[in-house]
Amino acid sequence: MITKGIRGAITVASNTSLDIKDATVELLDAIVKANDITKDSISHVIFTLTDDLNAEFPAKFARLDFGWDNVAMMCFHELNVPNSLPMCLRVLVVVNCEEDFVPKFVYLKGASNLR
Repeated sequence: MITKGIRGAITVASNTSLDIKDATVELLDAIVKANDITKDSISHVIFTLTDDLNAEFPAKFARLDFGWDNVAMMCFHELNVPNSLPMCLRVLVVVNCEEDFVPKFVYLKGASNLR
């Protein structure tokens, strides 16, 4: 068994707790479904948000809505690069998997142009 990372991103409508929750749940749900992830297979999760998003921690909604109580998660601000995509929530879900597992990355809404 090895670990592999699954990347994803979504743009958030506004800097409110509710909009960050909605974006987090939508993105994680799509990643979980696309990659057939079980809670027990998750090693850890890293969230980043652009500087214009600070109303809430996305990890809070992973715990509340997905039951990821025992998953190590951290939230950070994304590097503020000029002309980068604003209002963007990114995630790296690291899973324990078989060597032949091929991660399916998920980019939603305005973040779809990142890939």
